[in-house]
Amino acid sequence: MSVQEEQQQHVDVLIVGAGLSGIGAAYHLQVNCPGRSYAILEGRERSGGTWDLFRYPGIRSDSDMYTLGYSFRPWTQAKAIADGPSILKYVRETAKDHGIDAKIRFNHRVVRASWSTGEARWWVDVERGPEREPVRMSCNFLFMCSGYYNYAAGYTPDFAGTADFAGRIVHPQHWPEDLDYAGKRVVVIGSGATAMTLVPEMAKTAGHVTLLQRSPTYVVSRPAEDPIANRLRRHLPDRLAYGITRWKNVLLSMLFFRLSRRKPERAKQMILGGVRQALGPDYDIATHFTPRYNPWDQRLCLVPDGDLFAALNAGRASMVTDHIDTFTPRGIRLKSGQELDADLIVTATGLDLQVLGGIALDIDGVPVNPAATFNYKGMMYSDVPNLASSFGYTNASWTLKCDLTCEYVCRVLNHMDRHGWRQCTPHNTDPALVAEPWLDFSSGYVQRSIGKFPKQGSRAPWRLYQNYARDLMSLRFGAVDDGVMVFSSPRGKA
Repeated sequence: MSVQEEQQQHVDVLIVGAGLSGIGAAYHLQVNCPGRSYAILEGRERSGGTWDLFRYPGIRSDSDMYTLGYSFRPWTQAKAIADGPSILKYVRETAKDHGIDAKIRFNHRVVRASWSTGEARWWVDVERGPEREPVRMSCNFLFMCSGYYNYAAGYTPDFAGTADFAGRIVHPQHWPEDLDYAGKRVVVIGSGATAMTLVPEMAKTAGHVTLLQRSPTYVVSRPAEDPIANRLRRHLPDRLAYGITRWKNVLLSMLFFRLSRRKPERAKQMILGGVRQALGPDYDIATHFTPRYNPWDQRLCLVPDGDLFAALNAGRASMVTDHIDTFTPRGIRLKSGQELDADLIVTATGLDLQVLGGIALDIDGVPVNPAATFNYKGMMYSDVPNLASSFGYTNASWTLKCDLTCEYVCRVLNHMDRHGWRQCTPHNTDPALVAEPWLDFSSGYVQRSIGKFPKQGSRAPWRLYQNYARDLMSLRFGAVDDGVMVFSSPRGKA
């Protein structure tokens, strides 16, 4: 490789992923580290990440856009619970308005990253284009913004008898463009946000939609529009109105999460009371809407304007809580003996979680096992230099944490510039630090993959507190050189 080619293939910061997190990371770098060069590698041919990948009916956010939106770009539409195309437009307009789209290299799939201590840089192996042409790039800092699940395929259990079913089986992660379900009998398998979104939307034109769940989930109805936000926007500048609404929603969500942890029975009764009010006293809420776990042991499901409840009340949809015995030519037979007839079965059965986008890491030729590391401040990994990942909250909007992560990464980079450091590495010296699961969530999609992920520690800065106010103080105002982050300037071959 010539010197010119090497310069073209080297950047100060390499961002992996051009979705909500990656575009946000690029903005923060441009504003806070204007002297640093960067590029974004996107494995797909389009930007937007999740919001471009998922095309199933009714795709929307499951949290409000005043907290899911960027801190630096106000959400100005009337709907707080936004549909997927609106969110995708918001992300792409952000990239275009700030010149970030020119920095994206599409169809660049990262497969491996190798750290060279002597050079203080990552060598990144990439497959480019449909022919998967091998390309090698280098960077001083690697910023993973590729999400937490496998884009290639979702998770589908090994159901018995699927080959016998005469109809069509579809996973929402790869929704066929030619799928026509008008007037058809549809069974949606699942109890998460995707299932709760699909059922009321498909029920508008399907013959009937049955939501088949193995166990119930806590479901909360919220207005699709935030009347306080819309009123503020009529009287205040967009940025001020957005900031006030953002903090209002942050504080309300933190308050309810704390209530759920400290007084779970009270939180449970509040949620079930809302369901009972929507569906009436005769609906079997105990079977279909009362989980065995406490609120926020798993993520709550949000239904805007109670659309799921409206579909159930109108008879366009129904709930069945049971276990699947086998698929049959006509549909699904349940453990109870009941049979559900179906023309179409949608397996909204979850995601396949993936660590760091599935790329292989090594440090000076020694492979890195992410599961053997501790997660530092929710973004970096013990003894892994110059690498961070953007990962959002499980109990609040994704972007709240990602914005703070990006700010902190920029603080670290600027600290290194000021002091001439080339390497930053979180390192644990506390022998009493106890390893705990990366996420304290009982959801099936988490439990299936938790063993592959880094551990969190029993105390800061290795602990994930899932608390925006606490993270704000730590990441925006806390010391960068905290005695755990080791800054150095190793020297080796140029």
